[in-house]
Amino acid sequence: MSLTAAVGAADEAPFDILITGGRIIDGTGNPWFDAADVGIRDGKIAAIGRLSGRPALRTIDAGGLMVSPGFIDMLGQSEVTLLVDPHAESKIRQGITTEITGEGGSIAPQNEKTIPETQEGLDPFGLKINWRSFTDYFARLEKQGVAINFGTNVGATQARWAVMGSEDRTPTPAELDQMKQVVDEAMRQGAMGLSTSLVYAPAIYAKTEELIELAKVAAGYGGIYSTHMRNEGDAIDEALDEAIRIGREAAIAVHIYHLKLSGKSNWGRMGEVSIRIQTARAEGVEITANMYPYVAGATSLSACLPPWALDGGLEKTLTRLRTPSDRRKIRSELSAPTRSWQNFYHSAGGGAQIMISFTVNENLKPLQGMRLAAAAAMRGQDELDALLDILIEDRLQTGAIYFLMSEKDVADGLVLPWVSIGCDSPAVRTEGILGSFPSHPRAYGTFPRVLGHYARDQKLMPLAEAVRKMTLLAAQTMRIPDRGLIKVGMAADVVCFDPARIRDTATFEAPNRYSEGVRHVIVNGVIVLDDGEMTGALPGKILRGRGYKPAG
Repeated sequence: MSLTAAVGAADEAPFDILITGGRIIDGTGNPWFDAADVGIRDGKIAAIGRLSGRPALRTIDAGGLMVSPGFIDMLGQSEVTLLVDPHAESKIRQGITTEITGEGGSIAPQNEKTIPETQEGLDPFGLKINWRSFTDYFARLEKQGVAINFGTNVGATQARWAVMGSEDRTPTPAELDQMKQVVDEAMRQGAMGLSTSLVYAPAIYAKTEELIELAKVAAGYGGIYSTHMRNEGDAIDEALDEAIRIGREAAIAVHIYHLKLSGKSNWGRMGEVSIRIQTARAEGVEITANMYPYVAGATSLSACLPPWALDGGLEKTLTRLRTPSDRRKIRSELSAPTRSWQNFYHSAGGGAQIMISFTVNENLKPLQGMRLAAAAAMRGQDELDALLDILIEDRLQTGAIYFLMSEKDVADGLVLPWVSIGCDSPAVRTEGILGSFPSHPRAYGTFPRVLGHYARDQKLMPLAEAVRKMTLLAAQTMRIPDRGLIKVGMAADVVCFDPARIRDTATFEAPNRYSEGVRHVIVNGVIVLDDGEMTGALPGKILRGRGYKPAG
């Protein structure tokens, strides 16, 4: 590139920040280049080139470091924890400057049908729901301030829940119209697209035709369709077919959350899955995916339950778990393979491969970090009775880590050119209430693990390609035009990291550990991590979708 041409405006106004001496990985996937400095002014990249001697309010010596665009977490899950602690330290220390969230169940809208169960999940954090719409929620977040940029989808689950509650039935025409109106309003308020989480109740009750109608609304505002597919195991082919059909019939881009192959019987099939997706791409359906670089996933322990057991919501589910005939039926179904729903217990191979990550009930805290099989033995129960009783005692709020995937499938998926990166975990920290329970190591280590373990150590891909997945690819997928590149005029989200030292330190046994090697993080032209120390700055912005229409 021409360094002179890249300098931008020729005025001599001081830069707010001048980054000197680093090697620039610009986000395109092209190899890094050096002998170039980056000047930042008014929240944007103002100049790139030989800028030595130009005045600056702050100069960062990036000698020995890579200078890249800020990383974009494609599935962040921080809509609640950012209200608890806006500094997002576990994200910032990974180099994440932007998070996209809203997986099926989104933070808004909220109404009398959604609030009771949602509020119960917020009570341990001392939070109260004082918003109803995305407009309300964004206003609360902006008033408080946040360290990272934040964008969210509207959940098809949320629309269904807000209109129909948690019932297992098809919506009436009038209810479907109401759900479409919910999506329409959310898109106008700034949602980036429509999302689904089709392995969970009540999302699992939605038929494909219902989802197509909702996706058409999002498509009308330039949004995309992001999906935790209906099945990631034995019936993954059918789940892919459904996602592709929605993309075709709704004329909408499709993004697959945390692409994986669950269960030993499916290990080694990532090549087949990628061919199916690439074929659809060649036929004109825009499909991308994200992944996290671990062989275990994390969700609720209640996700083990068959769909019928969850019909009607929390209290009805608890009643079924206590009813002997229903309990016997649940035990029987958990023990058998099935293609009609994703049986997490069976896919994991039983309780030895399921770790209890957190509990809300204080009496259950000793179980945190234990495998379900060991917890059952400690309680003097068999695994299934222990599982069901723990759910009752913790009112379905128990978190769990499921060891479901093979290392080869993870590696085979990460190299695919249309796969970006997502933590699938909220922003947390090692101290305080957000550090009071064991997390999944992906919460602290996802992005450095890709850069360090897979790109540098395993040589799975060039470092520049790993950065492209975390930056430009993610920005293009989510239609974010001003981020994802080191380029004049782009928003100044910038990360300086040590390519020799960047690594994840979190493990499944000791998950609450920050990553190493990220030295400086800049968000919208403001330093939030300065030579490895958090500054306390909260310069993040709400990133609204293309359909956003300001009120008034």
